[in-house]
Amino acid sequence: MHSSPRHGRCSGRQLPQAARSSAPSAQYLEAQSLTLILPLHKIHNLHPSTEPAMPPPESVEELHASVSDRPIRPARKAAQGWYEEDLERLNDGYDERQRDGTVVHRNGLNDWLKMVPKTIEGSSLPIPGARMIIGPHAGYFFAGKTAAWAYSVLDLQNVKRVFVLGPSHTYGLTGCAVSNFSAYATPFGNLVVDEDTVESVRKEADLDYMDHRGEKNEHSLEMHMPYLYKMCEKAFNSPDEFPTIVPILVGNNSMSESKRMAQVLLPYLRDPENAFIISSDFCHWGDRFDYMPYLPTRDIDHIEELSVGSKAPVGSPIHESIRILDEAAMEAVESGSHEAFVNVLRKTGNTVCGRYPIGVAMAALELYSEDVEDDEKAKFKVIYYARSEEKLVDPRGSSVSYVSAYAVL
Repeated sequence: MHSSPRHGRCSGRQLPQAARSSAPSAQYLEAQSLTLILPLHKIHNLHPSTEPAMPPPESVEELHASVSDRPIRPARKAAQGWYEEDLERLNDGYDERQRDGTVVHRNGLNDWLKMVPKTIEGSSLPIPGARMIIGPHAGYFFAGKTAAWAYSVLDLQNVKRVFVLGPSHTYGLTGCAVSNFSAYATPFGNLVVDEDTVESVRKEADLDYMDHRGEKNEHSLEMHMPYLYKMCEKAFNSPDEFPTIVPILVGNNSMSESKRMAQVLLPYLRDPENAFIISSDFCHWGDRFDYMPYLPTRDIDHIEELSVGSKAPVGSPIHESIRILDEAAMEAVESGSHEAFVNVLRKTGNTVCGRYPIGVAMAALELYSEDVEDDEKAKFKVIYYARSEEKLVDPRGSSVSYVSAYAVL
């Protein structure tokens, strides 16, 4: 696996972009849940739970008041093959023999972290004050390298609490919801949920708790936990010093609803003891996503729709259309304008699955920017971009895009 530069429209600079030279094993692909490849509107209630139903309490508050020790959320996606359960394989990868007898190394977290340059945007790593990142939540084979860039810049110095905001893939959600659990398990160890802050945010924003089964199956939050634990090991002397986590699921929100949630989070942005992880993949292109736009003139004002029965375009390849659509979204993210981000997604229909968590984050950054005079602060900077299928030319194929970005607070 290697990287090659691309010219990003976002800021006129060179952005690194991944290139993939080998496919995952059939066993790995079979292990991937369908939620990796289906958009939010197609995956709600896709997999009926086989777990026994819990008797309904008189109220959600009564349920939580009656449980002195909330359960630990299991690392379900590790068991399903989204990342390795074995610590050595998770850290350092492993060699896999192919059918033709060749051996391919499957990267681990250490491999991906070593691929990140020692400096980004002229700064050593982590970037001082980079307390908010955007990172992907796909299986590590696909998005592990991109995520490494986000986590390499994340500044955890003095941080005692990490908010993790992700979209819901497991059940329909309007508004936001907070965690039911006391901790999130990872193969490295558990990350403890800050239950006091969870309750404070829930009451201040008048939120519900997450659907219990939905949270157990949700990958947008879990996929960040091993990387976060790994970076905590680098930043702190022992797990006793690790920051707690505040998992928040962000469902369908209007701009005004996003701004209300941003107001609740604003005091935490102002406090240097808090960091924020915003979970999102970018463009989901293909029939399986009901999204197959094509830009024959490479212009987002001229979008055509392909189908699985369409012939491969003769002119600009499909992957160029995906890149341009993603660059329009990334440019809006970097603009610092929540409204600009919402408008570009309305215009292009780009299937950015974490559009609502990003929207809440951008609304909060807009409010925070009123406190600071430095134009370099309180705006996202995109530092890495990749796609699961770098050279998509056949309309029968599909691709998911991944982005790493950070904001200095």
